Amino acid sequence: MRHTALRIFALLSIAFAVIAPSLQSQTTTGPVKKMKAGAFKVTMIESNEIKLPAEFQVSLYEDLIQQLQKKSGIPKVYREGDKNAPSAADLVVLNTTVTGFKEGSERLRQVTTVAGATSINVHCTFTDAAGKTLLEQDIKGNVRFFGGNLRATYDFAKKTAQLAHDSFSTTGS
Repeated sequence: MRHTALRIFALLSIAFAVIAPSLQSQTTTGPVKKMKAGAFKVTMIESNEIKLPAEFQVSLYEDLIQQLQKKSGIPKVYREGDKNAPSAADLVVLNTTVTGFKEGSERLRQVTTVAGATSINVHCTFTDAAGKTLLEQDIKGNVRFFGGNLRATYDFAKKTAQLAHDSFSTTGS
């Protein structure tokens, strides 16, 4: 019995010695290089294939602009149609398309924590002023426990602003 335990310990030690260097090389990759952005321009939310209530579409757009202004680290955020946007240096355009929507029940969420969730799936594409894609990602906003259905739009906006903060900076480093 004792010899078996020693053999297992020896095998585990050898396995750790072989695996540990590869794990270390994966975790020491250095800082992530951010792309340069002088300003964001947010286009209107598209929901061609998904029937999205008007209040959700407006809330998505307004929450997104507010969170980008607050958390992205980029000093200027333009709305679609703003005449000053084309003259901004290093302009990054954010195009968003709703790819999924499930309106839950606020009442059901109050009664139980396992039902009534609201979720919105949005495909985000960050492009430069010329239309070249810089970054694409699907982002999901949801509200599961407490809060109104429109809280899902706020959750989406927070996640998108965090992605912008992590991916773009005014210096590009």
